Amino acid sequence: MSTIKDIAELAGVSAATVSRVLNCDETLNVQEETKKKVFEAAEHLEYHMKEKKKRKRKLKLGVICSYSPEEELEDPFYLAVRIAIEKEMEENGFKRIPLNIEDSMEHFALVDGIICLGTFSRTTVQKIDRTQKPHIYVDAVGNRNTGDSIVTDIRHSVIQVMEYLWAQGHRRIGFVGGNDLDSDGRQILDSRLPTYRRFLEDKDALREAYIKIGGYTSKHGYRLMKELLKEIKRPTAIFAANDSLAVGCYRAIQENGLQIPGDISVVGFNDISVAKYLAPPLTTVHIHMNFMGHRAVQMLAELIQQERRINIHVSVPTELIIRESVGRAEE
Repeated sequence: MSTIKDIAELAGVSAATVSRVLNCDETLNVQEETKKKVFEAAEHLEYHMKEKKKRKRKLKLGVICSYSPEEELEDPFYLAVRIAIEKEMEENGFKRIPLNIEDSMEHFALVDGIICLGTFSRTTVQKIDRTQKPHIYVDAVGNRNTGDSIVTDIRHSVIQVMEYLWAQGHRRIGFVGGNDLDSDGRQILDSRLPTYRRFLEDKDALREAYIKIGGYTSKHGYRLMKELLKEIKRPTAIFAANDSLAVGCYRAIQENGLQIPGDISVVGFNDISVAKYLAPPLTTVHIHMNFMGHRAVQMLAELIQQERRINIHVSVPTELIIRESVGRAEE
């Protein structure tokens, strides 16, 4: 490999002059002809400057989860995203610092940035803003003017499901979903429900009796499905707001002596690991949970290290995974 000394000999100048020319030292006072000789010599010798490696500071990132460990086990969506976040941090040498929204401002001051995973109240969003730390919301949107966010494209996901069921001949489509309360006591409506309603209203096929709302666990799915099965004219298909609810629906349907999908079709949401092992395997919406976790860490690191002043809001598309839990409707 050629060196600065080789270039200096070929150009007829000192090694110090070569170094300053190649590094574009604006304080160097030499003729343009000399600079030209240096660059031509470097080109002739195929000299490649070594890039100066920027030493990245090992970041300390705080993680706030809005749900309890018990809730995480009931609905593994957040478990999968959290594990992806922790894996990305580990691979980058970042330190994870667990945070709680009740922590003092002094505790928040220990971190370089904050990842907020879950659902957060207005009061919580305001506190995160007051920390004045770079932050990102995962599966939620906080204050668009102060932080990043990465969410699932819910509307398009629901339309995919409904169009698929409609194409299979289903006109009596039930919805099993949930509501939550945030830490301010405000009700959080299921974000899938408005698109479900709008789709069927446009088709003049909406039946309010087919909408059942409770929580998001398999127990809720079981109870809500039992209620739907009492309908004189029951739905031919069920859209469950997550796979845990779908598991409960399976149990209720099968206990009632009915077949999936022969009597009732079921579609879930999230594509958790158990979905493919149900009998029959569950048709569901695959959310790119690993991508969301990895990308959240990358976005926050960029926000901190590059001092980015523009906030980014990412909507991640989903994929409808067709398995064996949906059949054609026999109206």
